Amino acid sequence: MAILVTGGTGFVGCNIVRTLAEGGGRVVSVDVAPAGELARRYVEPWKGAVSWVQCDILDLNALQQALEDHDITKIVHAAVYTGTRADIEKLDTHRIVNINTMGTANLLDLARRRQVERFLYVSSGGVYAGKRLADEPLREEMALFPINLYDITKYACEMLSKRYGDLHGFQTVSARLSAPYGPMERVTGHRAVMSLVYDWTGRALRGEAIDLSRTTPDRDFTYVQDTAAAIATVLDAPTLKHDVYNIGRGQKVSLDEMTAAMKRAHPGVRFTGETEASERPPAPRYGRGPMDISRLRELGYAPGHDIESGLKAYLAWRKEFSFLD
Repeated sequence: MAILVTGGTGFVGCNIVRTLAEGGGRVVSVDVAPAGELARRYVEPWKGAVSWVQCDILDLNALQQALEDHDITKIVHAAVYTGTRADIEKLDTHRIVNINTMGTANLLDLARRRQVERFLYVSSGGVYAGKRLADEPLREEMALFPINLYDITKYACEMLSKRYGDLHGFQTVSARLSAPYGPMERVTGHRAVMSLVYDWTGRALRGEAIDLSRTTPDRDFTYVQDTAAAIATVLDAPTLKHDVYNIGRGQKVSLDEMTAAMKRAHPGVRFTGETEASERPPAPRYGRGPMDISRLRELGYAPGHDIESGLKAYLAWRKEFSFLD
């Protein structure tokens, strides 16, 4: 028996592969990209539990053939084209829609054929986009009005997953991720927009100053290994009461909190553009609030890192792996 993880050489996917293998599961990673040295090194201690399969999820026949000898009982579908900037949307509109929706349809059809125990779709907090009060907690039952192609396709695939499972008799669940950061985030053919924490930690380790006048943290940042642990919790829960689960820390990180945590995590980090809170313009009334993770907590999950310990762990990984990009 094995768990299939799509996008398994990517940022979040590789952390899911590592976490599931570390927990004693057999994992099959499927990705259009080969498992490079960085990904293999990241899961090296559990390499005996991981099979790397290079395959395009848009080719259903090739996907079925590549997995023919694997007894897949659960699927985590994390493969995605993260084209969140308007210029990327405009340049690659059809490819974003095709990979994100048809790729999901192919994985759902594979799940139907295999009659898997559970299909977990890795969605995004981006589905909550729209005019919302900045401090309003984001709850799974909210009405959704996503705006960009990435967020629209994420929401569409949540609904596709639910309907496919209902029609064909297997359980599906969607996990909405909130601002993950940490090991294995890097530019790939399907990911070009890096997180703020990726930028800050890279600058700190390269000895470059961080310009605070050009940044606005204020997100529910979640250390990616906690994200992966939460996904494993949902995937392995004996029963699920809901079709959708938020995954995050449940708290937003302000500019002051992020700056202070960064100074403690990496003494000597340099900042420019610092201003007193009293001198700044009022905080925007509208924005993305923190995730409400009550449903996730009901499954027995609690985040393992606050922002400071997450930054320390991420910086330590960057140093160990000489990843200074």
